[in-house]
Amino acid sequence: MILLKLFFEFFKVGLFSVGGGLATVPFLQNMGMATGWFTDADLTTMIAVAESTPGPIGVNMATYVGYEAAGIAGSVIATLGLVTPSILVILIIAGFLQKFRTSKTVNDVFYGLRPASTALVAAAGLRVAASIYVSITGVGWNGVSVNWLALAIGVAVFAAMRIKKLSKLHPIVFIALAAVMGMILKL
Repeated sequence: MILLKLFFEFFKVGLFSVGGGLATVPFLQNMGMATGWFTDADLTTMIAVAESTPGPIGVNMATYVGYEAAGIAGSVIATLGLVTPSILVILIIAGFLQKFRTSKTVNDVFYGLRPASTALVAAAGLRVAASIYVSITGVGWNGVSVNWLALAIGVAVFAAMRIKKLSKLHPIVFIALAAVMGMILKL
């Protein structure tokens, strides 16, 4: 039963999240609350791991959640659930490719999807940033705690990315730099 639920939940995510791996985050947050398979803190960890491992972010997260929920079979089923809608859509579109290439309606639909996709990615990024930099432990400003160390590391890495000589480096260098800074400063 859990395998069927994993497939169905990730099928919905794959069907409705347009715009890449980070566009799946709002859907995954809802899934975590509805199923209890993972918390928001777990989701933040999943994003960090999924972005630093090879492969599409959404697929990496589906594989991880599936494994945590039902082992290897769960990871395979969750991943299949996520990619099945895309495969079906590609197969359908491939049949009508010539007709779609010149369709003004299709171009207009994709033009409209761009801002929606951008908004989903931005919302996901803001939620992840908020969960890293700010903790809410109570009511009012007294219940808000800022993780100054994480904020300083984020600002330092962002500033380093803006230095002309450093901006040509691969993003993994900045991820590694932030990891090292976090380890050193937490000691």
